[in-house]
Amino acid sequence: MNTAEQNFAALGLNLPPAPQPLGVYKPFLIDGKYLYVSGHGTVKDDKSLIIGRIGQDMNADEGKLAARQVGLAILSTIKTNLGSLDKVKRVIKVLGMVNCTPDFENHPFIINGCSELFAKVWGEDNGIGVRSAVGMGSLPDNIPVEIEALFELV
Repeated sequence: MNTAEQNFAALGLNLPPAPQPLGVYKPFLIDGKYLYVSGHGTVKDDKSLIIGRIGQDMNADEGKLAARQVGLAILSTIKTNLGSLDKVKRVIKVLGMVNCTPDFENHPFIINGCSELFAKVWGEDNGIGVRSAVGMGSLPDNIPVEIEALFELV
């Protein structure tokens, strides 16, 4: 059975730099055996952001890729601050917020971009937790997706 680090390496994806807070908050907080990760955006490898509104500036498939990029930013925060993805036992909860037009209704499809990444990293038993996927009228800097998550530590 592979570790989370081995599973991530097999995906051949890059982790962007761990985003720094742009407000008065902590990017993560450990409480006992739980790791809370603040809302993350669509940070790319060059620190720029994927920008746009789903249903207006980008389609659902592009939005799903943006959500995967948010998942990569979350993984980067975990690895940067804890040293290894192997220190996470399982995903408990994901809250995905989608910046979309009022008529867009496929929010779960978008957030699957992150959820599918986590399932590949920690396996289906530990990488899939409870989840909400909701639409928003806007998000900071006009990013298409913001995601926060709760994890259980080893």
